[in-house]
Amino acid sequence: MAVLLGPAGYGLMGIYTSISDSTRNFAGMGINTSGVRQIAEAVGSGDSERIARTVTILRRVAFCSGSLGALILLVSCRPVSWLAFKDYEHTGAIALLALAVFFGDISSGQAALVQGMRRISDLAKMSVLGALYGTVFSIPIVYFFHEDGVVPSMICAGAMAILTSWWYARKIQVQRVRITLQQFFNETGALLKMGVVFMASGFMSLGAFTLILILIRNRINPESAGYFLSAWNFSGYYVNFIVQAMGADFYPRLTAVANDHPQCNRLVNEQMEVGLLLAVPGVLATLTVAPLVLQMFFSAKFGPAVEILRWISLGMVLRVASWPMGFVLLAKGARKIFFGVELCSNLIYLALIWAGMRTLGLQGTGVAFFSLYVISAIGLYLIVRRLSGFSLSAQNRKLAFLFIPLLAIVFASWYVLPHPAILVLGGMATCFTGIFSLKILCTLVPLERFPGPVRKMILFFKLASLETNNNHPNQS
Repeated sequence: MAVLLGPAGYGLMGIYTSISDSTRNFAGMGINTSGVRQIAEAVGSGDSERIARTVTILRRVAFCSGSLGALILLVSCRPVSWLAFKDYEHTGAIALLALAVFFGDISSGQAALVQGMRRISDLAKMSVLGALYGTVFSIPIVYFFHEDGVVPSMICAGAMAILTSWWYARKIQVQRVRITLQQFFNETGALLKMGVVFMASGFMSLGAFTLILILIRNRINPESAGYFLSAWNFSGYYVNFIVQAMGADFYPRLTAVANDHPQCNRLVNEQMEVGLLLAVPGVLATLTVAPLVLQMFFSAKFGPAVEILRWISLGMVLRVASWPMGFVLLAKGARKIFFGVELCSNLIYLALIWAGMRTLGLQGTGVAFFSLYVISAIGLYLIVRRLSGFSLSAQNRKLAFLFIPLLAIVFASWYVLPHPAILVLGGMATCFTGIFSLKILCTLVPLERFPGPVRKMILFFKLASLETNNNHPNQS
């Protein structure tokens, strides 16, 4: 998309996406997240009738929320066009986004069902196939119609997502139940009670991000919005892959032990450890070859995004580290605290973006993201420590003492060393952390969980031994 549209068109696509996601979030009332929690609790109870009732109501509410979101965007397309672009030329395109909103809310509801049932394999296949089919069909649309094809391509991607999510959700067989009006309202109330908080926090985040893109586009130029979005998306590809993969099973598991503080804290520390081991080598590689990867994955026109990418990449490490702590608030149902944290985070982010653009220009947007997660990680740690007595495990403290200096050295090398020396230093740091992380990860997961060829490779390179793996205390 970046190659076909260029920086300005890529920024336009980002604004359309943010409008669609914000509408979906508002109309969806957070049921995709609260639904996971409700289904996980129902499954934990072992009551088949309760499971069937929760699943049936979730499906109905998802359809209603998708219809509501589509209607909202259709009615408000003219004012939204004016707010986003200061003109009415984009009204028709925004009205068409109603279809993408409808598809997105229904597919999110079906994904919540699959995740709540802890069918992790199906969830992974659903995500991959939905993205693959959406890409195959949507890119030709943009190729032939350029900017005019952005919204149709988003609708096409949404249609593919709803088809794949339906295919896997239909595998979940639940008994047929008669649901009284009282049961419907009770169950829907439980979904919305927590879901409204998710909706409000998500809407704030999406709204803030949309506002940031509009600010950059209007205060600097349309191309700058594309530069920021390219850096944001690229740094997020790898990290989001990690957190989504871990969160698929982590959230339901954490919900089940939310009131057992030692067990809850153990899960958070384990998740934090795995996240850092997976993320840091990738971030070091990105810091080392940032100009090359942007040119390779986008185009040479996106050169100004390099400095933003480097700062956002640093922030992404802190995001991975603090991400498991945030789930403690969700698992415990601490709605007011969760809402307060999200509100403060978004207000601080907007203030940092504004200050960063005024003092450092486009580069300030990246510095703002890093600064936000420094503040956010410290704040979340203090809150979760008060809620559950959480503290960092000895292993995570060791990882911090190792990874933080390495990240700082590779990052700072861009300002003091010639380019060949940067590549050598960064390459060595990436290889070292990659091998180090892989060895630890191979001891955390039982060898029998790996496919045969991978297991043989691990043993051949002595990344793990049968004795060490079988005796490791964290095999779960």
